Amino acid sequence: QVAAYCQVPYAVGVSSGTDALLLALMAADIGTGDEVITSTYTFFATAGSIVRTGAKPVFVDIDPVTFNMDMKQTEAAITPQTKAIMPVHLYGQCVDMTPLQDLAKKHSLRIIEDACQAIGSEFKDQRAGGLGDFGCFSFFPTKNLGGFGDAGMVTTRSKELYEKMKVLRVHGMEI
Repeated sequence: QVAAYCQVPYAVGVSSGTDALLLALMAADIGTGDEVITSTYTFFATAGSIVRTGAKPVFVDIDPVTFNMDMKQTEAAITPQTKAIMPVHLYGQCVDMTPLQDLAKKHSLRIIEDACQAIGSEFKDQRAGGLGDFGCFSFFPTKNLGGFGDAGMVTTRSKELYEKMKVLRVHGMEI
């Protein structure tokens, strides 16, 4: 139901928003020596998940009006080691995805949306979680859609990435 709500065909449930971010990074084969560009204005789990893969978070500042990633700084931060961009959607407002999607396509980068505080947010009639390769959500009790405990989810349009995440989330088992 969350996949349909986010306008994507696939969703994988996990134990937390942090695990959602980590699972997406792992499914994207992000690891030691790689760089992931993300926002300075976020919860520490965003950068923490990147570090847990062995990759390096590369921080870009925010636009002072939207509090979302500054696209000019994002483009300037891309290096040959950059493998993904992790925009953080906040306050019911998505990052300006058109230039971000253009950058990702130009440089063959994955987009891993940190939508942990953005379920239901939209950009040009598309919902958060369906704007990149992965959409990562948290259902912690204090989030927009909170549960009775911690939980998370990753959405994707790719059947291949969906199948890979199903295996990764259970330590390599196919169930």
